[in-house]
Amino acid sequence: MFTGLIFDPERADEDGLVAIGGNLSPELLLEAYRRGVFPWYAEDLPICWWSPDPRAIFELDFFHVPRRLRRTIRSGRFQVTVNRDFAAVIRGCADRPEGTWIVPAMIAAYEELHRRGYAHSVEVWANGKLAGGLYGVAIGGFFAGESMFYRQRDASKVALVFVVERLRERGFQLFDIQSMTPHTERLGAVEIPRSEYLKRLKRALRCETTFAP
Repeated sequence: MFTGLIFDPERADEDGLVAIGGNLSPELLLEAYRRGVFPWYAEDLPICWWSPDPRAIFELDFFHVPRRLRRTIRSGRFQVTVNRDFAAVIRGCADRPEGTWIVPAMIAAYEELHRRGYAHSVEVWANGKLAGGLYGVAIGGFFAGESMFYRQRDASKVALVFVVERLRERGFQLFDIQSMTPHTERLGAVEIPRSEYLKRLKRALRCETTFAP
């Protein structure tokens, strides 16, 4: 049930706000992602749906891994798994002293997407303990990176490198990270016009591939 919301990025305001209200049902979430829209809101606000312009992405063919990080990955210090503990990863991403948009309702919604095979987690382990990770949503050849966290230095970056390599290997076409931050910019993120993003999204959704297993 889509509650009458219209997900039209062309109707977004100057901040990228497309719609307010609705729910976080799997059907509505997937409809939003397929139209280039995602939810983001604080716990004391109604659900807000966004499609910013410009849009931040990682270009899979031009992603650069710094030499020091390559050494860390080769060292064997970390072990990486996929979908071993989605619940722990999304809660790790939500555990931020400054506050978070990953409110309990969002956690429940993405855990349901995970059970349905759309949301995925990458876990990074050190000595048997969760050191960091990343989660996102995959539809066709499109992957939306939602959030990442670390408890040990470089653990979230190791997760990101793993995701980029997996997306390349499996023929994904678009790695969306929604909005630029200083952290993702340092990792090589770029911004593209929303119009270009929407064209690339349509092509990516037609691609037949999977993130897991």
